[in-house]
Amino acid sequence: MRHDRSLGVRWTWPLPAVLFLVVLVSGCGTPPRTPTVFSSPAHKAQHTRLTGSWYRVKKGDTLWSVSWRAGVDYRTLARWNRLKSPYTIYPGQLLRLKPPKSSTASRSTSTTRRSTPSRGSATTSTSRKKSSSTRKRKQAAAALHWQWPLQGTVVSRFSYRDPDKDGIKIAGKRGQKVVAAEAGTVVYSGSGLIGYGRLIIIKHNNEFLSAYGHNSRLLVKEGQKVKRGQHISDLGVNSAGKALLHFEIRRYGKPVDPLAYLPRG
Repeated sequence: MRHDRSLGVRWTWPLPAVLFLVVLVSGCGTPPRTPTVFSSPAHKAQHTRLTGSWYRVKKGDTLWSVSWRAGVDYRTLARWNRLKSPYTIYPGQLLRLKPPKSSTASRSTSTTRRSTPSRGSATTSTSRKKSSSTRKRKQAAAALHWQWPLQGTVVSRFSYRDPDKDGIKIAGKRGQKVVAAEAGTVVYSGSGLIGYGRLIIIKHNNEFLSAYGHNSRLLVKEGQKVKRGQHISDLGVNSAGKALLHFEIRRYGKPVDPLAYLPRG
């Protein structure tokens, strides 16, 4: 009930109308703020992988960058595409990313013929090859003396199960010195691989490669030989604006855990 003294009239409001006004007035107030989590696509920039059977070469591509994205050893990719050293490729060229059927068939036929004589000889031959391969791997690994590419803290570790964790991330300061983890030849230096920023790839021998991503400045060029511990770049930031070095070690084109090779302590 409302009494208007100026007019001397008393108004009686129905209950539904009163409730409506209460709801309306309360709705005009400032609602409670709920924290909103923004998921920026830039912060989830993933490394662009090649999963198809063919790839058309783009400007700036090299056999090394294509093999890196395909996760295939560069020599294997060269063999599939009948490329010879220095493995020059051209924009518009189609590269095979999967083994040709003919080579697979001929390889299986050859294997069948070789394994025909006797089970004993086949087993002996296989064991010898495995031991020889293991011995060569140990020799190659022993010949390399890895060092940390950046003085910092590991904030993201390698995972065989997660393809986005194909290396480790080391937190540092923007502009900090990045060094070669081992001596070798620079086979890629550029920013053509999405998700890596400015990237450097170093070939250490016929088995191992290492990569250094998210640099602000590149100090080495393709074809240049570098020494272990040499200053090769300055640390930049990733897509989220954090000063992190993305560091990878690959063996025969496949990512391996860098912490298994880097010195402890």
